[in-house]
Amino acid sequence: MSKNYYAILMAGGIGSRFWPVSTSEFPKQFHDMLGTGETLIQRTFSRLSKLIPAENIFILTNERYNDLVLEQLPEIKQRQVVTEPAMRNTAPCILYASMKIHKENPDAVMVVAPSDHWIEDENAFVENLEQSFKACSKDDILMTLGIQPTFPNTGYGYIQYVKEENAIKEVSQFTEKPNYEKAKEFLSEGNYLWNAGIFIWSATSILKAFENYQIEMTQLFDKGKEYYNTSEEKEFIGTNYALAENISIDYAILEKASNVYVLPATFDWNDLGTWGSLYDKLDKETENNAVVNARVLLEDATGNMIRTENNKVVVVDGLKDYIIVDKEEVLLIYPKTKEQDIKKVLTNVKETYGEKYG
Repeated sequence: MSKNYYAILMAGGIGSRFWPVSTSEFPKQFHDMLGTGETLIQRTFSRLSKLIPAENIFILTNERYNDLVLEQLPEIKQRQVVTEPAMRNTAPCILYASMKIHKENPDAVMVVAPSDHWIEDENAFVENLEQSFKACSKDDILMTLGIQPTFPNTGYGYIQYVKEENAIKEVSQFTEKPNYEKAKEFLSEGNYLWNAGIFIWSATSILKAFENYQIEMTQLFDKGKEYYNTSEEKEFIGTNYALAENISIDYAILEKASNVYVLPATFDWNDLGTWGSLYDKLDKETENNAVVNARVLLEDATGNMIRTENNKVVVVDGLKDYIIVDKEEVLLIYPKTKEQDIKKVLTNVKETYGEKYG
């Protein structure tokens, strides 16, 4: 385990497609979504700890989740929780955390990873990550892990790479979520991967890329260099962070840089972005129903996702392909085919019954 290996764990999102379980007060990364006994952030932290010293894993999150992070990851210290006082997408927070890490260890190589994804074969993940760390320690490159597509999914971004013999391949372009026809075309071409949002680079390389492609943002955060990792950091960030442009790391850096490479991953991956993706991941009971924390009696019920808080008895008759989620004061019964609309439903509920439900 190298002292130069670091991680930035992204844990600031709200996960509103998992409403009513995921709320702005208590987002999905802090829930045991799969009924395994571990929350998603705990599982991700433990996976990264197989290769990275625990004290080098930084959690990037919103200020409001600071205490939740410390409660769920008792092995970390406050210095490892990097909070953003305003939501500004992924580029500013990655730049901020990278500057802190570089100041602590100029030889650092890091992985930036979401805290709420599910990875089946953790040993394969660790091998892929170590291979990427070694490559980024050696060369000035920005890397990502790409997932072998299994069907023409229109919900993911795609990475096109140059067909070559090397294991680590040069990226020719990133494509935003395509339509179905385009996604089918990508699969038939054979050199497209799903973008999982897992990035690897040295602290030096990513800071150099920001200097080249995000001059204003770099100047803004550079002003606080002397304060990072000191007691004065919080005040500087509180005053300046919200001035940063609201932009993703993909748009800010990766789509502009010419030194981007991808390693096709050898592990199964699921981004757990919706109730349907969680359903796909779970073991199925009779008639293809996926059940978490519930006791069920089912009649003429197939393909449903059923989840309750406290092992409640749920009786279902005559429903097919529905999401049935019971949480405190909210019960959601919603067709799986319309799961992308749950965000809109949440907005309507908050407007009608108040913010406390979201």
